[in-house]
Amino acid sequence: METSYLKVTGFKTKVMDKINYIDCEAAVVPVRDAMEVLSGKWKFPILISVSSGNKRFREILRSIPKITSKVLAKELRDLEANLLIQRTVYPKSPVIVEYSATDYSSSLAEVIDALQKWGRNHRKEIIKKMKESTKKRTEGKAV
Repeated sequence: METSYLKVTGFKTKVMDKINYIDCEAAVVPVRDAMEVLSGKWKFPILISVSSGNKRFREILRSIPKITSKVLAKELRDLEANLLIQRTVYPKSPVIVEYSATDYSSSLAEVIDALQKWGRNHRKEIIKKMKESTKKRTEGKAV
């Protein structure tokens, strides 16, 4: 009965549409905020590297294939500004700079685990589809 009432009265559907829009917006805004902080292909690899014990700039640089030192420096600054990495300067001669993951960054552990799991499954799915596609093409030519 409620469904037919929704169809008959335009007012009720407009209210429901507005509620759905608000729910959607409430879900989208925090995801957009998170993506703003974690966007790009280097932030997660840097967090993983630093969390794995690489503290010095060169160690981090060597542990992440294909990242440039300029990009690493920029991303480390961004991660520090977002409280995910802590930069410590030891005023010795020469000056030593070390990076460490903050306690706050451990809140991303579940996200990183979920992304690793999804990434493995996605890679398997893509490889499976590519093999199926290749098999269909070769079968079509053999006929």
